[in-house]
Amino acid sequence: MANAGGAWDNSKKYIEIEGAAGGKGTETHKACVVGDTVGDPFKDTSGPALNILIKLMSIISLTIAPLMENKDDWDDFWIGLIPLAIMIIGTYIVGKLFWSESADITADIGGSDKKENIDMVNAENEDAA
Repeated sequence: MANAGGAWDNSKKYIEIEGAAGGKGTETHKACVVGDTVGDPFKDTSGPALNILIKLMSIISLTIAPLMENKDDWDDFWIGLIPLAIMIIGTYIVGKLFWSESADITADIGGSDKKENIDMVNAENEDAA
């Protein structure tokens, strides 16, 4: 993704600086400006973030590879179910601990009675309509 974002950025610069494909103001230049707008997040955020994930997956696979030496395809497949079960149980526990209570998202808009406040807001909305 980082390379694609850089290519879009370079195409816009090529048209602006070198005057290729008619230079600035042409439909090609407008398309390259749109491509550069899409490409900037690619090269600045998405590309580097995916690069870290690719490296992490490579390190993990190289670490696990010796464990799979001289194994048939489905020998000891159940070993992979252990981390899966741990993740599912961990997600359930974290969900119960941190997200079990719903947040109170009501706003205090003044006054003593919430019913009065709701009626007041509804009346104001009806007047505005």
